[in-house]
Amino acid sequence: MARVQVQVFDEFLVSVEAGWLTSVAETALCVEECEQEGLISVVIADDETVSGLNIDHRGLETTTDVLSFSNVHSGTYYGTDSRDAGVFDFVLPPGHQSGLGEVIISLPQAERQAEEVGHSLLNEVAALVAHGIFHLLGYDHEVESDAVVMQTKEIDARDAMRKNGLID
Repeated sequence: MARVQVQVFDEFLVSVEAGWLTSVAETALCVEECEQEGLISVVIADDETVSGLNIDHRGLETTTDVLSFSNVHSGTYYGTDSRDAGVFDFVLPPGHQSGLGEVIISLPQAERQAEEVGHSLLNEVAALVAHGIFHLLGYDHEVESDAVVMQTKEIDARDAMRKNGLID
């Protein structure tokens, strides 16, 4: 299974624990039965960071909850200029595997969404981690039939997280 590396911006260390995030990500990967080796990076960031990445890499000037940057699957660029989201090559040191990619979550946006739907911040973050990981694994929700498959995976991941005591 892929290794999980977690980074939490300092201002959010009291809200989300790195060990918990690692367990959440590993649970989502186990649901998928992913055998791919390498690294998945999960970052808990602020609105400004995620918005900047959304503009730069997707061409969307809006705050979003989660972004996935896959090293395997290219994304869609929605901006008005003519570039493609999949044209960025990541240069790694010799001997390092690229892994699956990176999931970046805006914790303030996750807080707003959790309050809006009436569940805990941890439940919302767990759902976003799973959603981001399934994007890294090639799932998408642009077409209804694909969305159903991805949503089923997310439900299975949340059920496994509940069973493991990671969320309520």
